[in-house]
Amino acid sequence: MTGGIAAYKACDVLRRLQREGAEVRVAMTTSAKKFVTPLTFETLSRNEVACEMFPARRTVVTRHVNWAEWAECILVCPATLNCMGKAASGIADDFLTTTIAAARCPVVYAPAMDLQMAANAVFLANCEKLKALGNGIVMHESGELASGAEGPGRLARPERILDGVRTALLGSKRLKGFKVLVTAGPTVEPIDPVRFISNRSSGKMGLALAEEASLRGAGVTLVSGARFAHVMDGIQFLHADSASGMADTVRSEWERHDVLIAAAAVADYRPVAVSARKIKKGPEEMVLNLERTVDIVREAAAVKGDRIVIGFALETENGVENALLKLKDKNLDMVCLNHALEPGAGFGTDTNRITLIGRDRQVVDLPLLPKWEAARSILDAVETLIKNR
Repeated sequence: MTGGIAAYKACDVLRRLQREGAEVRVAMTTSAKKFVTPLTFETLSRNEVACEMFPARRTVVTRHVNWAEWAECILVCPATLNCMGKAASGIADDFLTTTIAAARCPVVYAPAMDLQMAANAVFLANCEKLKALGNGIVMHESGELASGAEGPGRLARPERILDGVRTALLGSKRLKGFKVLVTAGPTVEPIDPVRFISNRSSGKMGLALAEEASLRGAGVTLVSGARFAHVMDGIQFLHADSASGMADTVRSEWERHDVLIAAAAVADYRPVAVSARKIKKGPEEMVLNLERTVDIVREAAAVKGDRIVIGFALETENGVENALLKLKDKNLDMVCLNHALEPGAGFGTDTNRITLIGRDRQVVDLPLLPKWEAARSILDAVETLIKNR
C-alpha cells in the first residue's frame, strides 16, 4: 500500500482476496500509515504488517527478499504516481519498492490519484513502461475524487482489481488469436406486459466460461439473457432478452468467431400471441398456446464449417443417453451435461456437476466443482478440440 486517501478501500480488496482463498501480507509505506493504521491490516490479514526497511526488532535481515520469494503476486493498491515512477525507474528506497525490485512474481498496480496527476504525461509514460516490462495495471476510473473534483483518478472497483490479480496469476496466451462466443443465462418470453415464461438460470456458468476464455487470451463475446453486476474488462457483453433476440445476436456475431459455447438456457417455447395489455384474471381457466422458438445451437452448428460448437444439456433423467442424442442430432463437437437434480448442480448455484461428452462418445465425469473451475475443464477440452480439428 502507498499513501493516498483510497488506502481505506484496500480493506475491502484484502477481504475479497481472502474470500477467494488467498493468504495476504501487507506492506505499507510511511505515507500509507497516515491514512490507515497498520493495526487495521494486521487484524484483517492476521499477519505482521511490514512498514520499515530496517525495523528496530527484525527477525529476518533480508526481509524484503523473504517477502518477494513468498509472494505469488504483488498487488500495489492504491499505487501512487510516486511509487509507480520509482518502480518504472528501478528506484528501491523503502521496503515496498525494494520488495518489488526483488520480486520474481507478477506485480499488479492499481493507481489512484487526483485528475491532474492522472493526466500527467510522465505518469502515463510510466504506465506504458511498466506494462512493457510485464507488469499488470488496473487503470483508475472516473468519478468523485477526494479533492471534490469529478474525473479520472478514482481507484478501480474491487471487482476489477481482483480481475487484475486473476489475470496475473492465471492468465495465459493459449487461446490468443481465437474468438470465442458464449451464450449465458435465461431468456424471457412475454405473455403480457407484466408476465413472462422463463427459467431459473443465473447465467453464472456462462459468465465463468467467458471469463476463463478471456484469461486464456481469446477475444470473447458474451451474449446473455441475464445482466451481471460485473463482467471482466475486455469481454464484449451483449444483452439479449428473448430467444429470438438471442438468436438474432448469435447470427450476427457467429461469422467472426471460431468457437461457440452455448451455455444459455434458452426457452424452448413462447406464447403464440402476446397481449398488449395485462390479462385480467377471470372465472374461467386460461389456456396459453405456445410455439417452438428457434434452435440457436442447431442453427449455428449447421453453418459451422471447421469451427467448433459446444452445447449444454440440462437433464433430470437418462442424462448421458439424452446428451448423446443431442450431440448427434445437432451436429455438435461436445456436449456439457448438467445434472439438474444433484445437490449443488444446475441453476442458481456457485458450483456445478458436469459430464463432458465428445463426438467419439467418450464420457468424462467431472466432480462437483466451483463454476469457474468447471469452466477451466471445459476450456481445456475446447483447446484439445482446436488442436485436433
